[in-house]
Amino acid sequence: MSWERQISIKSAHELNIMRHAGQINAEALQAAADAAIPGATTADLNAAAEAVLKSYGVFSPFYKYPGPYPYPASTTVSVNEELVHGIPGKRVLLEGDIVSIDCGAVYEGFVADSAITVPVGQVSDVARKLLTLTEKSLYVGIEKMVAGNRVGDVSSAVQDFVESQGFYVTREYTGHGVGREMHEGPQVPNYGIAGRGIILRPGMTIALEPMVLVGTPATRVLKDQWTVISYDHSLTAHFEHSVAVTEEGPRILTLLKDGGRPGRKSPETV
Repeated sequence: MSWERQISIKSAHELNIMRHAGQINAEALQAAADAAIPGATTADLNAAAEAVLKSYGVFSPFYKYPGPYPYPASTTVSVNEELVHGIPGKRVLLEGDIVSIDCGAVYEGFVADSAITVPVGQVSDVARKLLTLTEKSLYVGIEKMVAGNRVGDVSSAVQDFVESQGFYVTREYTGHGVGREMHEGPQVPNYGIAGRGIILRPGMTIALEPMVLVGTPATRVLKDQWTVISYDHSLTAHFEHSVAVTEEGPRILTLLKDGGRPGRKSPETV
């Protein structure tokens, strides 16, 4: 794919449609987060999100997404060392786990894509710090999503913040444009060099998604051919928003209807 050729500029009307899609997606994520309690299965979280999507008459672009085989669920649910693409199923959540939930929603032909990582009960100090700094790194990156900046300004901001805290960003998986397709241009890695890359222009919409690992940037894929884990089995976290570049600055499209963030935790000072 030529990421530059795949960039789509949205009108104000289209951005409003994407904001509505984002509100629905945020509500689905909130339902999944509320279901993330000890004893629940990862399938329970997927079912909670699906119930919200169904209530609005929308669907997830994740379901049957092409890959090694069509993806079988509406969300990805990834626990502890699972970085992304965990398939919901019979795995039971335990006190002290952390669980990443990634969801998409298609409304009037436009895609919203966002993710959160939440604690299951009381978690370790390392896990709590990981959640806090990963979410904060998302907002550090969003602050750089200003018209005239370059993709590298966003990528380097995320990388510099995460690595300043002694953690790692993945090299294999990236953020991306989003709109009528779930994956559009530009590609937005979580590492890079400021001042390089494609120039951000008003109307561009990007799913920015820091994926952070405690022990190593290296990953591997499990036998199910979807689930990605940290190579050393250390903890991981993932936060994502769909964001529009506008003349007035970055506009987050995947907040709740009241403007709040889905999930149970807000970033603290790291």
